[in-house]
Amino acid sequence: MFQLPKTCYIGLALSALATPAGASEMFASESPWMLGDWGGTRSELLEKGYAFTLGYTGEMGSNLHGGYDHDRTARYSDQFTFGSHLDLEKILGWHDSEFQLTITERHGDNISNDRINDPRVGGFTSAQEVWGRGETWRLTQMWIKQKYFDGALDVKFGRFGEGEDFNSFPCDFQNLAFCGSQVGNWVGGIWYNWPVSQWALRVRYNLSDALYAQVGVFEQNPSNLESSNGFKLSGSGTQGAVMPIELVWSPRVNGLKGEYRVGYYYSNAKAQDVLKDNNGQPAALSDATYRSSSSKHGVWLGAQQQVTSLASDQSRGLSLFANATVHDKKTNAIDNYVQAGLVFKGPFDARAKDDIGFALARVHVNPAYRKNARLANQAAGLDDYDNPGFLPVQDTEYSAELYYGIHLADWLTVRPNLQYIRHPGGVSQVDDALVGGLKIQSSF
Repeated sequence: MFQLPKTCYIGLALSALATPAGASEMFASESPWMLGDWGGTRSELLEKGYAFTLGYTGEMGSNLHGGYDHDRTARYSDQFTFGSHLDLEKILGWHDSEFQLTITERHGDNISNDRINDPRVGGFTSAQEVWGRGETWRLTQMWIKQKYFDGALDVKFGRFGEGEDFNSFPCDFQNLAFCGSQVGNWVGGIWYNWPVSQWALRVRYNLSDALYAQVGVFEQNPSNLESSNGFKLSGSGTQGAVMPIELVWSPRVNGLKGEYRVGYYYSNAKAQDVLKDNNGQPAALSDATYRSSSSKHGVWLGAQQQVTSLASDQSRGLSLFANATVHDKKTNAIDNYVQAGLVFKGPFDARAKDDIGFALARVHVNPAYRKNARLANQAAGLDDYDNPGFLPVQDTEYSAELYYGIHLADWLTVRPNLQYIRHPGGVSQVDDALVGGLKIQSSF
């Protein structure tokens, strides 16, 4: 029988006991931290430039219907985040300078791996986005940021992931197709999202109060993905660099916040062709090595816009969003992806801090990648999907999610959700799946 970890039960129980006491007290519903202000110590440290955080995200997924394996069960995965942010101007007198250090720990299981997706090919999206990149401790952030020219120029150097600054997107949904930087989900072999870090440099210039341009150089080193290398600092294994460039516009439309992003990434490391060998023939038939390309590239678009608000509270209202990515057809399994959705914050006066979210996504497989799978089966003399050696041919996967975010306290939000996945992993022979989920976000 499936059980939630004790940490989750404790958090839920404490939230029920939370009272409208002073925000500095432990378990107070108006406090941003479950453990309160440590008798005022936290506020004193913050005033001196020291900010410390301990965060927890837990996600449960249960295959309610369909999928690859109809044997119903539930899986749980989670992440602890330990962070410290230092205002170096207050601490050392370094003008407009700050430092961030974050360590994360992940563990658990994902319902998508063997119940939703065909394990012979895996899937594209994940019903539990917090799962992934190994059950291990990682140095997720270690960077210093310096601003120049009254903040117009912003330079950041150290270890961090691309999605922290480029193609960024919130992560309130539980399905991976609606959470975080989407480029990293479809070219994960070169673009490393949280919690993986690599050596990087990001330079941003504010063209106006609402518009900035930024460019980055990130170490492309697959060894950083290994669970045993969570704290690796050396550059051994580096194959090249990923260089993203992005323009970000944050206007106010009728006084309501919006954000629009357009970007391009280029990798100068060698990338393997998904279909052909060095002679231009299908490698699955020739049995020769797949040829290499000298680079890999793609583009992205992102938009978020609040469209309604309440006169009494502008933070409440309806927001729309959409994201799209396009990738190199020669070297990438996914050639394009698109999603769109909405979030309504403060749907009821009695629940002004709750939120409702709904989103749809489409993940499309590169035709050359599909052809390679068909030719591999042809070469092996296999045409029966039920044969263990058969390589399922992947096409298009569709995902949808509906959640309701219950704001139990300023330090605890619980989001029950329903997810529907059509053709999991892009495999038409796999039954459409219905997943029940629960996402817990807490700050201690």
